[in-house]
Amino acid sequence: MPGQDLKLAFGPRQERRSRRWMALVAAGAILGACESVPPPPLGTVGHVQGFQGRLAADEPYSVQVGQEVLSAGGTAADAAVAMYFSTAVTLPSRASLGGGGVCVVHDNPTQQTEVLEFVPRVSADGAAGNPVPVAVPGNPRGMFALHSRFGRLLWEQLLAPAERLARDGHTVSKPLAQDLLIAARLLLKDPESSQVFARDGEILREGDVLSQPDLGVLLSELRTRGPGEFYEGMLAPALVRRFAEAAGTTDGAVTIDDLRDYQPEWRDSVSVAYGEDRHLHFAPAPAAAGPMAAQMWVMLGLDERYEETPEEERGHLFAEVSMRAFADRGRWLDASGESVVSGEEVASEERARELMASFDPEQHTAAQDLTPAPVAFPENPAATSFVVVDREGSAVACVYTMNNLFGLGRTVRDAGIVLAMAPAKGSGTTALLPMLMVNESTGEFLFAAAASGGAAAPTALTTVAAQTLIGEEGLEDAIDAKRLHHSGLPDTVLHEAGESEERLLALTTRGHSVFEIESLGLVNAVYCPKGLPGNGSSCEAWTDPRGSGSVLDTDD
Repeated sequence: MPGQDLKLAFGPRQERRSRRWMALVAAGAILGACESVPPPPLGTVGHVQGFQGRLAADEPYSVQVGQEVLSAGGTAADAAVAMYFSTAVTLPSRASLGGGGVCVVHDNPTQQTEVLEFVPRVSADGAAGNPVPVAVPGNPRGMFALHSRFGRLLWEQLLAPAERLARDGHTVSKPLAQDLLIAARLLLKDPESSQVFARDGEILREGDVLSQPDLGVLLSELRTRGPGEFYEGMLAPALVRRFAEAAGTTDGAVTIDDLRDYQPEWRDSVSVAYGEDRHLHFAPAPAAAGPMAAQMWVMLGLDERYEETPEEERGHLFAEVSMRAFADRGRWLDASGESVVSGEEVASEERARELMASFDPEQHTAAQDLTPAPVAFPENPAATSFVVVDREGSAVACVYTMNNLFGLGRTVRDAGIVLAMAPAKGSGTTALLPMLMVNESTGEFLFAAAASGGAAAPTALTTVAAQTLIGEEGLEDAIDAKRLHHSGLPDTVLHEAGESEERLLALTTRGHSVFEIESLGLVNAVYCPKGLPGNGSSCEAWTDPRGSGSVLDTDD
């Protein structure tokens, strides 16, 4: 990763401050008046001395970008914005400007914890039989909303690293190379995608250089003029025409009205208590994995059941909880991906007790005997996530999706945007899962995690959270540990290769069928058991070894 590609850009104010700081340093050196050099000004890498924060992400380039933002004194929101836009360049298979996502945000100064929802949406003409399922993009305006409310550094500064990565090129990372290999046939069918992601008819591989000059020009427009230019400025009509051209339709895959009317939404989280003061915050539907994970957490904690269950028997408990959560989802999640009841009701103790009334610690309950029985709900696993915490204890956990790997597989001419697929049953929106844990009395940040991987996302994240927060395992051990998953259809416990014979025996002797699978979900997490701000030395960050992500976990 060429470090010079990722250096933060200075806005005018930072440039003037930097010049003044360098003059002071020079004067101090000449006069010998100072024994120590003052730190660089806000907005300059190195401004923050010592603990800067922690972060973890699926995409390795974004970690370097986020680290520099935190070092420059940016907030967690600043880092998240810069990390997203760099990911849009280096992992467009899952986070193109054409897609969307959801974040859970904790702001320590105001002690607010909220959800920002900016998922890719259906065109207003979608119900009228639009032949091409192009999504209305949410990411640019979503990130601008995050920065507007909680940012400290200049917007221009945060987009500059992504612009340079697009213009100057970067080497293809392992995560992108894997996605390119899977989607090669789809991409090679589209002339624009083939021009960007292939050379001489061969899809790019890890280590090859990927240049996206058209995307760099668009990012320059977003950097200097803001996302309003994208959604309702002079650029918008040209984008609409090019969206239609890329989609192969003259009917308007996305309209001017679609872009103009798109607005991110700040929403209340689905909050569940843990102990006297701590609360876990999840996103509500359409990020349906949030209420599911919240419900699973409540079921595991009923009467301290998880804590009091022996380690080798927790697999049975977890499989039964997972199966019931997936079965219950059929009652509250409608075909459009929205919930017919509130997230608080889904995650209520009353509902959890109702679901667990049939639980037998010594015997598996057949899926078809549940009320309701599980129903099929295919979910696309193509998404990517990151978590970031700053030194002040503010935190952001985000997950992004194209609703399909590389969305429609089509790239917009002269803009470099990979088109996302419009949401539908089985799309990636329902599996988006960021969460945070905060001490509500003190406002201290404690834990953040974000998961992807389709149907396995809620079970993966809940497993990590339970092992870390209840089981008091180290974060690295909790994320590295083998996972189980039971969706009810089929009535089989999926387990990762390498699962212990003791745990498998505890499952089969209780009547479970088991089936080995390579991996279940990807989780990024940060854990500060003593709380932030003020106890940065206790914080640790970890990324899932099932992927190829990276972390900032030191203060060097």
